[in-house]
Amino acid sequence: MQNQLVNCARRSAWLLLLVFALSGSLAAQSDETSRSWNRPVKPFRIIGNIYYVGATEVSAFLITSPQGHILLDSGFAETVPQIRENLKQLGFKLEDVRLLINGHAHYDHAGGLAELKALTGAKLAASEADAAQLAVGGRGDFQWGDTLAFAPVKADRILHDGDTVEVGGVWLVAHLTPGHTKGNTTWTMEVKDGGKTYNVVFIGSTSAPGYKLVNNAKYPKIVADYQRTFRVLESLPCDVFLGPHGSMFGLLDKMAKLEQGAAANPFIDPQGYRQFVEESKKSFYEQLKAQQATKAK
Repeated sequence: MQNQLVNCARRSAWLLLLVFALSGSLAAQSDETSRSWNRPVKPFRIIGNIYYVGATEVSAFLITSPQGHILLDSGFAETVPQIRENLKQLGFKLEDVRLLINGHAHYDHAGGLAELKALTGAKLAASEADAAQLAVGGRGDFQWGDTLAFAPVKADRILHDGDTVEVGGVWLVAHLTPGHTKGNTTWTMEVKDGGKTYNVVFIGSTSAPGYKLVNNAKYPKIVADYQRTFRVLESLPCDVFLGPHGSMFGLLDKMAKLEQGAAANPFIDPQGYRQFVEESKKSFYEQLKAQQATKAK
């Protein structure tokens, strides 16, 4: 019960921070929340060939292979130097990244993709709806308009639900989980570690921070899309739970446990995944119900 209360408090705090950061800044580092999200953390191996190379709160994941690497998310534009240094600390080269993929087209996860593409020469793969947002640098967003713009970047490959990407025999599957953005994508893969195979879920964002859910002319399907997303997330097998924000999956707590020599890898957390999806779904329906009640008055 105590753990549930702590997790609920963590989710609530994260949602409040997200609303503040997304609604209050024209540049990624112009407010204290964004700066705090971009504080450096020591890069490390999560499990198998998956490494954390992002900042405190905005995630970036390196998935390695002998023939080159995949990088999931860029953080802010200001996160790129950290990512480059993090790869160097781990003994990898940024220039060996062959493929860039993205969870969703917001400035705190896609803001550095244009620079990373230029630095690496890697191909970029993205869902159809989010590729359109990436191409215009986040402008015209259904919720944020032009206020959270970033450097435009063109996708080299358009992904559809269930498509796979591959580098050096390492495969990831793209699952469309729209709502947070119209092309929000959850990624899954299998990883081998210690003689066992684990299902990894890089969950897409599930929150609706300040979103209009009732009669949204700019996104008429928003409620149906969120409902579909929760069905998809509930159906995915998950052993290792990761996501675009560190606080979503307990990054700092789990890092500390790893550093302290935990007997079991704390990132193997199927219960945490199920709990996160359940709490996210509950929060969404509470938000929807409140807006429906307001409209009915």
